[in-house]
Amino acid sequence: MRLCLLQAAGYDKPAYTTKGLTMKRITKISCIAAALLAGSAVAIAQPGSYTGPSTKPAPASAGYTGPSSVPLMSARDLLDKGKDDQYVKLKGKLVSHKGGDEYEFADQSGKITVEISSKLFPEGTTIDHNTVVELIGEFDKETFGESTLDVEQIKVAAK
Repeated sequence: MRLCLLQAAGYDKPAYTTKGLTMKRITKISCIAAALLAGSAVAIAQPGSYTGPSTKPAPASAGYTGPSSVPLMSARDLLDKGKDDQYVKLKGKLVSHKGGDEYEFADQSGKITVEISSKLFPEGTTIDHNTVVELIGEFDKETFGESTLDVEQIKVAAK
């Protein structure tokens, strides 16, 4: 790539003189600057985190959508029988926002606090206290204090 830049600047061969060393440095700096600008353009083009209802169309879903060995559990079973760092799937509703990344999740068996980063909410989809969702995450069992589910994936459940 450096040779291409030199040729574009009118040089047929890279120079190895003192003047050439300066040109090499300029070429390296130009290449680095071009790479940084290209990377920042990609970062700017990416959508921000979910902040609530949106009118944007939902993006095409990506990732694996086939069968999973992650067990579907109820909130009560998870709290009673779950093991620390166990991956689980819950199906129910987010009934309230406790603040920050914490939400109260409820299903037919009970309630559990879940932690969901705003980046995980599906863009263009409104999720409220009546929306049935599937959460997949890692159970954080506490001996003292409140056990929580650290959510790694959230999706609106099929009706």
